[in-house]
Amino acid sequence: MRKNTSSPVLEMQNVTVIQGEDNKKLLKSVSLTIPGGENVAILGPNGAGKTSLIRTITREYYPVARRNTLLRIRGNDSWDLFELRNLLGIVTQDLQSACAREMPGSEMILSGFFGSIGLHQGQRVTARMKKKAGEVMRFLEIAHLKNRPVSVMSAGEARRFLIGRAIIHDPEVLLLDEPTNGLDLRATHHFKKMIRKIVHAGASVILVTQNLQDIIPEISRVILMKDGTILKDGPREKVLTPAHIRTLFNVSVELRRKNGYVYALGH
Repeated sequence: MRKNTSSPVLEMQNVTVIQGEDNKKLLKSVSLTIPGGENVAILGPNGAGKTSLIRTITREYYPVARRNTLLRIRGNDSWDLFELRNLLGIVTQDLQSACAREMPGSEMILSGFFGSIGLHQGQRVTARMKKKAGEVMRFLEIAHLKNRPVSVMSAGEARRFLIGRAIIHDPEVLLLDEPTNGLDLRATHHFKKMIRKIVHAGASVILVTQNLQDIIPEISRVILMKDGTILKDGPREKVLTPAHIRTLFNVSVELRRKNGYVYALGH
């Protein structure tokens, strides 16, 4: 993939995805454009189509071929994951499950250079790679855990190493799928702190979540997804309203704002 910084990071027009023997529509004519440098949250309940959207970006799913369908990353109609990693650092639930192995944390991060899960025979780790991995671990405050097997780490520790694997190439954008699922209150706090640190270091973030409180203050745009479609898309102050959240989750809430975060209180 040639880096074309004048084109949007992601451009989708009328993207429909159908899967399964029952031909279920997971995405229904989805259209959205995300320019470079923009921090975006995609918020929606379970079954909204958020994971299907990510799997379409990573080529696990393919859109239905139609004349008016468009799916581009940085202006390119075709790409593979190896090319994609220099633009997008991707952290998904599926990837975390695949990485839950006996390998030490440092190996997980180093494997990001090769696009593999762990290191394999024939992969040559250079001194430059080791130096970069050390810098990433210090940045994420996990250097003291580098020799601990991923399989015995807490969920929060493993998540930070997965972030390290994703940012080893200094990607322009960090794509996060349900990043705080399975994390306790303390781990969630530290995780959001690290994401904010990454944003302030120069990367942008696309955050996919069902949890309103995951939306860090640096995110300026929010996209609401429900039933495989885009329900709302715009500035966070206009999208995160009690009426829109009620429509999205089918529950009446009161919203409170504090320190750049938005919290929902049930009635």
